[in-house]
Amino acid sequence: MAPLPRALLAGFLFLVPICTFAGCSLLNLPAAIQGGYSVHEASYGTGPLDKLDIYIPRVSRKDKHDVIVFYYGGRWRYGKKENSRFVGAALARRGYVTVIPEFRKYPEVHFPVFVEDGARALAWVDEHIAEYAGRPDRIHLAGHSSGAHMAALLTVDTHYLAAEGKDARVIIKDFAALAGPYAFTPADKDLVEIFGPPDRYPQMQATTFVKGKEPPMLLLYGVEDKTVLSYNHERLAQRIREKGGHVEVITYPELGHIGMIGTFSGFGPHSSVVDDMTTFFKTRNGD
Repeated sequence: MAPLPRALLAGFLFLVPICTFAGCSLLNLPAAIQGGYSVHEASYGTGPLDKLDIYIPRVSRKDKHDVIVFYYGGRWRYGKKENSRFVGAALARRGYVTVIPEFRKYPEVHFPVFVEDGARALAWVDEHIAEYAGRPDRIHLAGHSSGAHMAALLTVDTHYLAAEGKDARVIIKDFAALAGPYAFTPADKDLVEIFGPPDRYPQMQATTFVKGKEPPMLLLYGVEDKTVLSYNHERLAQRIREKGGHVEVITYPELGHIGMIGTFSGFGPHSSVVDDMTTFFKTRNGD
């Protein structure tokens, strides 16, 4: 599907941050039209939001596929898994069993509850994804914005998965993230309420926990991003390199914060973001 004209695309992307019905419907329209996958909902716990969607490539269920667990963004307070159908569809059509978890958000909960929900979902994937044509030995983590922040913490702060009886360095093969706020200090009122008090801030910064033994990471960032500033991925990458870990960084001069995730939809801007992510996963697998 050809990219939208620039003026129309700008108006369309304006709808996405507030996740209006129209904005999410436009993003998901190509996913609904093109097909190439099936969707299954499952529960990873007993709570009303302990759900996840599993996108399975429409090929023989006898085949086993790499798995991508994708955490969607929304400032830790907005969104729902169904709004990211265009992400699950794009990755499933590339041959990945893709899991998009739901999780609790502010104001119902504060940090670190939503990260703990993410850990419970990931532990469920490790134990059950083989039932959905996925390979538990090839689980890749990914996310956008606040979802990238959550996935980064699950990758570097091993206590979250340890609480579920899991080893992050065994479960997570690698991590690719779009525009994540990995190293910021809360300043806006809602973010102070979500992550405060200030003496807890180091616990929500991924840079705090890097030891150099984490799974390989790919940090993707749009240079036009005015929402999450570049120091976030720069500081995380610097910390990983200082500790001797593996990190790759790719920046996109033409993209902003919403454009990064919009590339997963046929209505989004044309870019190599999705291909760069999947190439990284394949390369790390030795494919």
